[in-house]
Amino acid sequence: MTEPTYPDAPPPQHPGAPPQYPTVPPQYPQGAAPYPVPTPPQYPTTAAPQYPTAPPPQYPTTAAPPRYPAATPPQYSAPAPRYPAATPPPHPPQQPPRVPAQAFAPPPAPPQPPVLDPTVDIDPHTGRIHLAARQRGADATAIGQLVFQLPHFLCSLLVVGIVSLFLAEPFDYLLIGAWIASGALVFHRPTEKLLARHLFRMRPALHSELTRLEPIWHQVTAKAGVNPETYDLWIEDHQAVNATAAAGHIVGVTRYALETLPDAQLAAVLAHELGHHRGGHAWATLLGYWYSMPARIAWAAFRIGAVIAFRIASVFSLLGALVVGLVSVVLVVAVALSFPPLLLILVTPYLLAAVGRRSELRADVQAAELGFADAMIEVFHGFLRDEEQALAIAARENGGRAVRPGLGQRLLSSHPDTHTRIRRLEDWRAAAASAAR
Repeated sequence: MTEPTYPDAPPPQHPGAPPQYPTVPPQYPQGAAPYPVPTPPQYPTTAAPQYPTAPPPQYPTTAAPPRYPAATPPQYSAPAPRYPAATPPPHPPQQPPRVPAQAFAPPPAPPQPPVLDPTVDIDPHTGRIHLAARQRGADATAIGQLVFQLPHFLCSLLVVGIVSLFLAEPFDYLLIGAWIASGALVFHRPTEKLLARHLFRMRPALHSELTRLEPIWHQVTAKAGVNPETYDLWIEDHQAVNATAAAGHIVGVTRYALETLPDAQLAAVLAHELGHHRGGHAWATLLGYWYSMPARIAWAAFRIGAVIAFRIASVFSLLGALVVGLVSVVLVVAVALSFPPLLLILVTPYLLAAVGRRSELRADVQAAELGFADAMIEVFHGFLRDEEQALAIAARENGGRAVRPGLGQRLLSSHPDTHTRIRRLEDWRAAAASAAR
């Protein structure tokens, strides 16, 4: 295949010289023709039309509806008849049914932390109770109890000495020394608990009983500045309002008092027993009782032997009984004359009772000083009501004649009468009020 041939065309001819342009720029007129500024059209200003304001319609006011006359209640000519109240027939007084002991037990509750009285002096920074420097001591009544128990101690020493005569030489002195040193067991807590359980017929408080006792006890000890852990709370199963400062570290309260007394009165009773402990009355009484026990045992054994001998002799003849009685009296007098301090035993019961009454009044005052004077007076008024009921029952059983304790019974009582205790507390309260002014 052959390529096509094209005719030869001459190349284009360009001019040899470039085109000549003018070097001077054209002259334009300097001033531009002013264009007229159009004037904005002027519109006529018209005022806003004034519309007439119509006055509000006036409605006619209607008068209130007429008041109807109130109906006057009918007046009866005679008052309503009064019927006589029926008098219930008299019934003989009935004793309340005896509730079993299980019904008095409060329901178990979780132990709560003790709530202290706001008047207790507590350090706000540490939350601790300020304990007093003197936790306990021995006042005049405690010393008096020990002094008046001295004749009983000498009698017991005589009895122990007579028993030691039947022992060999080294053991007789050991027996006397061991008996004298045994007084330290009074301050031994296991021995205290043993004596409280078997001598005072008490028991440790249950957890349900401690739920109520402990907060009140903490308030009392906080006011006194005493460590509450120093003492143990025990219960006496007795149907009466009473409390006991037993041994050296035991505070006992009856279950009846725990279940019936209000908190304030129960706190007052506990404060009274704490006063016995702080004054040394409890350990002085127990110490005297401990050292007089051999003499008491010997006297009880002598009386039992004399009664048995008198009854055996009276079976055979009246003369034999008289001889036995005379021999017993002569033997007692001979022992007393051979050891003159024993004659003091005849008067020591009255002296010890007088000291005991004084210690009770001191414990009442100590409870009043802790702020329980009013509550103690209320407790004693309850005692008065119980005493009046007991006297009424005794008089009814005695044919209507009043039964009053005799002089000897009053002198041997270890507690003052209730009227005296109330009067002492009222005098103390009046003196404290006058001193506060």
